[in-house]
Amino acid sequence: MSWGTELWDQFDNLEKHTQWGIDILEKYIKFVKERTEIELSYAKQLRNLSKKYQPKKNSKEEEEYKYTSCRAFLSTLNEMNDYAGQHEVISENMTAQITVDLARYVQELKQERKSNFHDGRKAQQHIETCWKQLESSKRRFERDCKEADRAQQYFEKMDADINVTKADVEKARQQAQIRHQMAEDSKADYSSILQKFNQEQHEYYHTHIPSIFQKIQEMEERRIVRIGESMKTYAEVDRQVIPIIGKCLDGIVKAAEAIDQKNDSQLVIEAYKSGFEPPGDIEFEDYTQPMKRTVSDNSLSNSRGDGKPELKFGGKSKGKLWPFIKKNKPPPPPPASASPSAVPNGPQSPKQQKEPLSHRFNEFMISKPKIHCFRSLKRGGATPEDFSNLPPEQRRKKLQQKVDELNKEMQKEADQRDAITKMKDVYLKNPQMGDPASLDHKLTEVSQNIDKLRLEAQKFEAWLAEVEGRLPVRGEQTRRQSGMYDGQGGPTGNSCAQDRESPDGSYTEERSQENEVKVLAADFDDEFDDEEPLPAIGTCKALYTFEGQNEGTISVLEGEILYVIEEDKGDGWTRIRRNEDEEGYVPTSYVEVYLDKNAKGAKTYI
Repeated sequence: MSWGTELWDQFDNLEKHTQWGIDILEKYIKFVKERTEIELSYAKQLRNLSKKYQPKKNSKEEEEYKYTSCRAFLSTLNEMNDYAGQHEVISENMTAQITVDLARYVQELKQERKSNFHDGRKAQQHIETCWKQLESSKRRFERDCKEADRAQQYFEKMDADINVTKADVEKARQQAQIRHQMAEDSKADYSSILQKFNQEQHEYYHTHIPSIFQKIQEMEERRIVRIGESMKTYAEVDRQVIPIIGKCLDGIVKAAEAIDQKNDSQLVIEAYKSGFEPPGDIEFEDYTQPMKRTVSDNSLSNSRGDGKPELKFGGKSKGKLWPFIKKNKPPPPPPASASPSAVPNGPQSPKQQKEPLSHRFNEFMISKPKIHCFRSLKRGGATPEDFSNLPPEQRRKKLQQKVDELNKEMQKEADQRDAITKMKDVYLKNPQMGDPASLDHKLTEVSQNIDKLRLEAQKFEAWLAEVEGRLPVRGEQTRRQSGMYDGQGGPTGNSCAQDRESPDGSYTEERSQENEVKVLAADFDDEFDDEEPLPAIGTCKALYTFEGQNEGTISVLEGEILYVIEEDKGDGWTRIRRNEDEEGYVPTSYVEVYLDKNAKGAKTYI
């Protein structure tokens, strides 16, 4: 099968076909080029999409990625970024291995095609020239033959005419002979040219054209093979990135499988846990038994000599909350506390005017919503520096975070100080590099910054130690609710969490209930009958000015020395006294306490 023998007369059609083949190749190049542009555009859109949903630095979104589901989403975004990179690789490889290579091959193909068809046209022109020469010699031979025939006829006519002279006859005879000779020469020339043309024509159709057409056929077959190889490369470029894309997808699946709903639930607890205990039940007051209510009122207002009160409160007396005492603590900063009017094993409340129990209960129920939560209260409308407006657990986390930040800043300043010190040593050894004295000011400034940061860190560490000292050792943090009504127990004895909560809101462990029953009556009387002022257990110095605007608080000035009559029970408040008539509560963080180690109930602070 050869184009030279089978298509010897289809020169023009072969020219059109080869041009169509080149057009097909250019069309395929254009297709691959557009595919690479699509891959680049797709990769760019994927990267933009991944970037759009990436968490912004130093924003609230960044904090959300501590949850496993959010971390899985972040892993998905990162894997999609890598996925986009593989599409960029596809575009680059297709451009380098297909588009550029085929574009160069097309130029070579066009040049080769042009050369082959130029040779074909040249052969065509040569055979056409030979044909024209043959036709010319043929016409000349024909013409000379006709002229010789006419000259012979004229001679014969003159020879037959008796009136014609002998000279004219001889002249006609000579002319006939000349024409006959010219015809013979034309015949010989025509025969020679014909023989040459046949030889050229044979070479044209059996040598030149088959050779040229064979080259064109080989060129076309190479083009077909090349476009097939390019298509294989096209598929192979995609196949090469499939394993990496599979790894990206496997990474997404692995991130999804790493989602731990239990862990996320625990993180929610850590993020929002306040450390308070839920409020207890409110005691039902039976208005159908006015006599019992009167007796109950009198038991709180009469002295011990009038008789013992009816023991209707079960459980632990010393751990009870008594919201009916007039002088309550102010709404405490978290950890919130209950009224300190009934402190177990501690000094008693100062003298106070007694009122009926029902009146106290109504007053408590009215005031309860006002002191439900101290978190809404802010000094001067700003967040306190010690985060005392937060619940215990959240306050501890904030303080720890602040301490860590200050330590990082101190480390940066220390590194800067070390660098300046090294530079100063270099200047001392090589004065030509700089003046060592020029660094003294900067070194002093950095040292001052470190001292400031150290003092600041110590302050926050002290607050942190204070908070951690209050938090229970057990896994569950105590919730100190500001609502005082949870201190009321039911008519029957119970040992629930609110019965074990002390008046200052701190959580205390229960002893044996049998021992509590033995001392219940005596303790109950001691809570209310002893109206003597509380003894001082130490002194304190006001670190800041505090304006006590809430009931139960007392105003102090910075630097003022006062007596401590009740230490901080874990609710953030310390009870102090200025004189016999002025006493109240101030935030513990506002004073520096010096407890008398010999005083009853005093704790030792290290």
